[in-house]
Formats: sequence, structure tokens, C-alpha cells
Amino acid sequence: MNSEKNTYVIRRAAVLGSGVMGRAIAGHLANAGLEVLLLDLPARDTQPGDPPKKRNAIVLDALKALPKDRPAPLYHPDVTARIRPGNFDDDLPALAEVDWVIEAVLERVDVKESLLGRVAEHVGPRTIISSNTSGIPIATLAGFLPEDQRARFLGTHFFNPPRYMHLLELIPGPQTEAAVLETITRFGEDILGKGVVVAKDRPNFVANRIGTYAVLRAVELMQEHGLNPTEVDFLTGPLMGRPKSAVFRTVDLVGLDTLLHVAENVIDGAPDDPAIETFRPDPLLSKMVEKRLVGEKAGGGFYRRVKDEQGKRIEVLDLETFEYVAKPKARFPEIDAIRPIENLHERLRALFAAKGRGADYVWALTRDTLLYSAAVAAEIADDIASIDRAMRWGFGWDLGPFELWDVLGVERVAARMRADGLELPEWVRRHLEAGRTQFYQDSETGRRVLDLGGEGTRPVPPRPGVLELREAPTGPRRIGGNQGATLWDLGDGVMGLEFHTKMNSLGGDVVQMAIHACERTEQEFEGLVVGNQGQHFSAGANLALLLMAAIEGEFDEIDLMIRQFQRMTTGLRRCAKPVVVAPFGLTLGGGAEVTLHGDAVIASAELYCGLVEAGVGLIPAGGGTKELYLRMLDAEGPGADPRKAARRTFEVIGMAKVSTSAAEARDLGFLDEGDAIVFNPDHLLAAAKERVLTLAHTGYTPPLPRTEIPVGGDETLALIEVGLHNFHAGHYISDHDRLIGQHLAHILSGGAHKSGPSPRKVSEQQLLDLEREAFLSLCGERKTLERIQHMLQKGKPLRN
Repeated sequence: MNSEKNTYVIRRAAVLGSGVMGRAIAGHLANAGLEVLLLDLPARDTQPGDPPKKRNAIVLDALKALPKDRPAPLYHPDVTARIRPGNFDDDLPALAEVDWVIEAVLERVDVKESLLGRVAEHVGPRTIISSNTSGIPIATLAGFLPEDQRARFLGTHFFNPPRYMHLLELIPGPQTEAAVLETITRFGEDILGKGVVVAKDRPNFVANRIGTYAVLRAVELMQEHGLNPTEVDFLTGPLMGRPKSAVFRTVDLVGLDTLLHVAENVIDGAPDDPAIETFRPDPLLSKMVEKRLVGEKAGGGFYRRVKDEQGKRIEVLDLETFEYVAKPKARFPEIDAIRPIENLHERLRALFAAKGRGADYVWALTRDTLLYSAAVAAEIADDIASIDRAMRWGFGWDLGPFELWDVLGVERVAARMRADGLELPEWVRRHLEAGRTQFYQDSETGRRVLDLGGEGTRPVPPRPGVLELREAPTGPRRIGGNQGATLWDLGDGVMGLEFHTKMNSLGGDVVQMAIHACERTEQEFEGLVVGNQGQHFSAGANLALLLMAAIEGEFDEIDLMIRQFQRMTTGLRRCAKPVVVAPFGLTLGGGAEVTLHGDAVIASAELYCGLVEAGVGLIPAGGGTKELYLRMLDAEGPGADPRKAARRTFEVIGMAKVSTSAAEARDLGFLDEGDAIVFNPDHLLAAAKERVLTLAHTGYTPPLPRTEIPVGGDETLALIEVGLHNFHAGHYISDHDRLIGQHLAHILSGGAHKSGPSPRKVSEQQLLDLEREAFLSLCGERKTLERIQHMLQKGKPLRN
């Protein structure tokens, strides 16, 4: 550890409390590579001196449950090996060995007081202590610690589930040392992959303060406007840039009783809140709690899942009778023309210009949420950027309240609010009177936001390691592009290639721009980063275009499409300058093929990567089959048995395996040992850029085409054929699955035929030709077209 007094290093941590939240936090710390001590109460009816296995039964049960919890809290099953179990009576002295203690026990002041008092007796003089609380004042909890430990104490509000929710709110106490806050901020961002927001010590902090208000106000307005939960969820989900769970599905997931408990924090701790009446229990919600209609954990809330002889379905609660009924359709004529608008900003402007029952409800809810956010902004945060970040990262809003206000037009929204008889908060009014009509402004020195004091602007809080792809006086510069992709000058001689189609699917425009990017990189830049900042890296090829061409029998056109796609991936692989790919989220089919062809990969820890073409009746034909086979072959080392490499490749492609994390992607062969995994997806592009420069400055030379690739010939073909026969005979695969498998086996055998001599060595180009031939053949199969159509319509594979 550094000897400077104000420097802290975190290598080991302890989590106190092994409930669902505590063990999930411990799991995510272990995901990040930390040694973790997980403690809870000793098992009942045990005594000091009993075997640890008996004493630690509560934590051991929690560790058994951890890999089975859903959504999965671990990146890899091996992660649990980093977590050591213990109990509060026997193992608190071990806290002297850890760098960070996270208290995550029951959300009750008396329980936390008792435990923190015991913790204080054992922690080391440099140990940081935090409480994972969603609403208890940090100043109150700090008071339970000795004076000399309060400087190392703060609130750390992880959002549930900790692996997936990007937001981590940090709440400094009255005496928290600046170095402690900075240490956990950087550790949270860089190691745990979080978006960190520093909140003031006020009830529910930032995200839950505004988010809880927005949900409760949605309930009030639903009743005022005569709508039902299905209609409200239709209006408040993706239509307006919010998660699919919208309002009431979110309440069911969180638990209505939990929501009302969080609301009580405001009632008790902020009685002068401008919307205090909204936080008081609505009679409708109180009655639902009385009837235990609190959400999924109780079997039903606003919705319930039903499975009977009629199949699976979702029913909705009738708020008059409190009986479940068939889920009605939500119909709003004024919304019909607005829903298809893909650009969110354009869709929102159209939505707020519309008139009708649905549009009126959306306006009222948005208006009140924007006003409330502005009214409490100075109370809960130091700047409005932190509020917007908290709502995006913690509640999944595409735009925070002030970002949304900017998109709709600050003056236009303010005028409409006044027309509704509402008053603007003083600080907003002062800015408007001074002619400042945007909350965010770009300047030559960086992005700035309006000051909460109503005077001037201040810099947006910086986020080191974050590279944003957007037009601004500072940062990346747009240097080319078309409808499907954009080229960016990322600075320092690095080009960026960004996809921006729907789901970042790879059509002709993207392929064309990728080929051009390689050519231009070779002439003008040090290297190329392939990445974007959408929701997913790429869901694969544009299936709609492929289906249309196949139905029309345009096989020459399909052949050209495949050749161009192969030209793109080969171009990435053979580019004279280094190419680094930065995948995240869904990286499927063609997206995985692009990833496989980079010189290096900087992958998000949340990576769902797979060659899933078999699910639509095809095989990977952009070099994915070839490249994965080469990786499997190389992993076996010199003298590798090509049959073994072919079998492993066949299992990954034929079963359409998809990783559930970057760690699993490495197991499946999509990442090499030298590829890096980054926990914070916001850091991907900056890290990829640095990797390009490292490769460029250490004597990069592009790999040569491989012409002597060992293959197993008819032995590989026979091996896979036996497996296919057995699976087919056991009714595990269909006739069409078997046909796809036979095509895949033909490629992996090097083009072997039972009737002729088997090759023992092939070139990369030969494997690419085999891929293309198999793909074209399968495009002519009716069952393949049925699979493609089903995927486009239903979003899931058809097993025909």
C-alpha cells in the first residue's frame, strides 16, 4: 500500500449480509477479481467452536444459491472460489485484513447500528467502511462509528441487480474524507464498471427520489385520466425512451410494498417536499398491499403470469374488482403515426405535439416529472448532469429529465407549463430570463450545464476514460459515413467505425463503409477501432434483405452479398494497420464474425456473443466458421488433432451457443487470452483506442493468409455424421437441423466427400468458399426461409 496518508488501495473486501443483495454485491466484487469475505449471522443452535461448515451454514447456503440466482450475478461459475464464508461472531477480526467493508444487512437503523458498532472494533486504520442503504441518512449511520473512523465512512447505494444495473450512488457523510470518496468513485467506475453519481445525503438520494415520484405520479394521473395499467405501460415504455417494463411491470418487479416503503423515506425525512402528497399512500395502492397484490414475489401485482391448459399468458388486475382479467389492447389513434418514428428525439417531439387521451397523459406525466426534478435538484445533487446520469443508469431512461427538456425545447416546455397554470422553479426562471435556453451547452473547453444557483454555467462532471461519439467542438470529429455507419477521427491518429442501424444489423451500407474504413485507415491513420455506443454491438446480418432476395430467387445477388461480407471481414483481418474491435451486449452472427477478425478485442464484461446462424437455418459465411476453427486449432497447440478442433467448433456453431459474459465468450473461443475485458462499457472505446496505439507503436505487421491449415477430411466428416445421426435418432434435432449440421461438417472437414479423396491441408480462401457455397445452398431451402421469417416476426428461433 502507498505510504501517503490520503491514498487508498482496494484489493480485498468484506460484505456483511448474505441476503439476495449482499451476496450479489459479493459476487460482483468477485467478478472484478477481488478476494471477498462474506459474513452473516452464525447458524442457529450452534456454538463457538463448532465446525466452520456448521457455523457458516447461512453464508454457505447463500453461496450455493448464488450461481442459481436469476438474473445470473456471476460472470463465470469459477468466481465463487474468490468468496470466503464466515459469520459475525467468529470472523469479524478478519476485517482487519480487508481494504473495504460493505454493510448490506436489513434496512433498519437499529440493526445497522448494532453491527457497525461491532465492525468498528476490528477494522484496520486504513479500512474504508460503507453502508449499502437506499434511504437511511448517512449522517445517522456515521454517528454509530468512532470519531476517527467517520472520515472513512460513506454510503454506497448499489442498484439491484448489482451486476447489471449501471448506477452506483455514493453518499458522503459530514466527515467523509475527499480521498475516500475519490477512491470509491474511481474503483466503482474503473473496476466495478459502474456509472458513479455523488448524491447529497437526502431521503432516497437521487434516482429513487425522482423515480419513485414519477411512478407514484403515474398512478395518480392514470386515475385522473381514466386509463388502465396496460394503457399506461403502452405509453410509458419504449415509446418515450423508457424500458419495456414501463411503470407497472417495474412496480411488480420491485414489489409494491418496497415502493411504498421507499416513499415513506420522503414522508419521514422531507416533510417539506413540494410533492409530499404524491408520496403519501394512494388508497388504490394501500388496498393492493392489504390484499398482498404486491408483485411477482407474491404471485401477482398489477399483472400475473398464468399457465394452464390454455397455455401461458399474462393477465392484468381490474382496479375496480381486484380480479385478474385478460390483458386488453391499448389503442390510441394519435399514437399510431408516431410509434414507427425510429429517431427518439423526433418521436418525442411528435408525441408531445399530438393531442388525444394518450398524448395528454404522456404530457401531464412528463410535465410533472420535469418540474419535480427541477424543484428538488439542488437538494439532492450538485449539478443537473448527475441527476440525468442517475435516471439513465438507475432507471434505464434513454434521456434524463433535463436532457429530455432540452430535446423538447426548454422555452416551449416552459410556456406550456405556464399555460397549464404551473410555476417554474426560481433557478430555471432566472436562467430563462437571462436568455439561457438550453440546460446543456457545448463550448470550446467542453460540455457545460446550467448552474443550480441560477447564475451561469458549470462544467459537466468529467468521467475519465470515457470517449463519446457525438458532434461537439471538443472530442471526436465526424469524417465520413452513410445511413448505416459513420467514420470518426478519434484523435491521436486513430479512426473509429461506428454502426448505427436498427440493432446495428450489418447490411450493404455498413459493409461498404467498413471496407472504405480499412482502405482509408491504411492511407491516413495509425489504426482503426470498430465500435459504437448503441444498445448492442450488432445483432448480425440484415435478415429482412436476405429473406427478400431468397424469396425472389436472386441467388446471384445473395452470392455477391456474401462475397462482399467476406471481403469486409478479410479486410479487417488483413488491414496494414491494427484493427481493434470493441464488442458489447448482443454480438451475434455477423457481429461475432466482425469480432473474430480483429487484431485484438476490447470486450465489455457484458458480452452476449455467438454464431447463431443455425437458428435461422444457415451457417456463418462471413469467415466466422473458418476463424473459429482456426482458433480452436491454435488452442490445441503444435500437432493439434484437427478432428478435435472441428468437434469443438461444431458444438459452438451447431448448437448456436451464446456467451452470457465475456468470460464465457473466452471459454467458447470468441476471445483470445490476450484480449482484454473491460467492466465499464463506457470505457470501451477509449480502451480500444489505446490498444490500437500500443499495437501501432510496437512494430505491428498484419498476419499473412494461412494456406496450410490442417483438416481432418473424411475422418472429421464421419465423426460429426455419427453425432448427427444419434441426435436425430433421439429426436433431439429435426431433419433440417441435421441438414445444417451436414453442411457445417462439410466445411470443417475441409470439403471432404465420402466418394473422393480427403484433403489434409486447405487455405483460408478454400474455407471461405465452402462457407459461401453452404450458405447459398441453405438459402434455397424452404425451411430456412421459414426460420428467417419466424425470427423476423417473433424474435425467436423456429425449430422446424
